[in-house]
Amino acid sequence: QVQLVESGGGLVQAGGSLRLSCGCSGHTLSNYAMGWFRQAPGKEREFVAAISWSGSNTHYPDSAKGRFTISRDNPKNTVYLQMNSLKPPDTAAYYCAASLGSSWDMVLTTTPAYDYWGQGTQVTVSS
Repeated sequence: QVQLVESGGGLVQAGGSLRLSCGCSGHTLSNYAMGWFRQAPGKEREFVAAISWSGSNTHYPDSAKGRFTISRDNPKNTVYLQMNSLKPPDTAAYYCAASLGSSWDMVLTTTPAYDYWGQGTQVTVSS
């Protein structure tokens, strides 16, 4: 069973930065395409960033481009989401997700594409 654990959330002022981490014990993530999603109260879960299992490709929605960066450190079995220039609308629970079986350069941007999910970490951006 792949169990993903997110960390790094917290309270930050607008314009600040946070780095989220997603780790997994017992399974290597090196062959998994990974993604980050977020969900605010009363809203649907939305795509934030994705990285192929090779690390060669990344993808972001317009809302995250230029501010968020997804990366992976396979020896550490960890995926990161660096978030800069945070805004109050970025406030949400952030979830990492993993998918096995995609091609080496594929990025996945929809929730049904992922097989495993973490429990989430809360990010709150104050104005």
